[in-house]
Amino acid sequence: MSTVAVVGGGPAGSSAALFTAKNGLDTVLFDTDQTWMHKAHLFNYLGIKSIDGDAFVETSRDQVDEFGVDRHQGEAVTGVEVNSEEFSLATDADEYTAEYVVLATGATRDLAEELGCTFTDEDVVAVDVTMETSIADAYATGAMVRAEEWQAVISAGDGAAAALNILTKEKGEHFHDFDTPADAE
Repeated sequence: MSTVAVVGGGPAGSSAALFTAKNGLDTVLFDTDQTWMHKAHLFNYLGIKSIDGDAFVETSRDQVDEFGVDRHQGEAVTGVEVNSEEFSLATDADEYTAEYVVLATGATRDLAEELGCTFTDEDVVAVDVTMETSIADAYATGAMVRAEEWQAVISAGDGAAAALNILTKEKGEHFHDFDTPADAE
């Protein structure tokens, strides 16, 4: 069983997986390569002057891999359900369990609906400020929680917010992922 299962390998999912794995949580990421980033070129992502969406995706994958994320490239999650204190995720290849699930599937909200998450009047997944849904320990991020406010840097922030809340729950105190120059040495 993984601590965190992330469904979606775009900016939101990769960000969530990066933060949780970087901070010691066993993290599995399911990436079907359906991110809209393949249609993008970033000029407005803080800290990046200009990068092609495909290059951004590859850099993101390299980064999550370096932090030990168990990335399942091309393996689609076909179902998710909550059972007492864990989530069960099904793919065509296998079944997985995790204590937390982060849904980062863009505007595709089928898994959130299957899980029983509450939706807003705008037909997006309802979340609190930490990106947690109406289902405890289930998070939704990016385009699935925003009506027409789809932006890579916002999605990455949503993934980070979900990850930090998971880390806060796991550590038992408010958690900050703040590195210093000495951490890079």
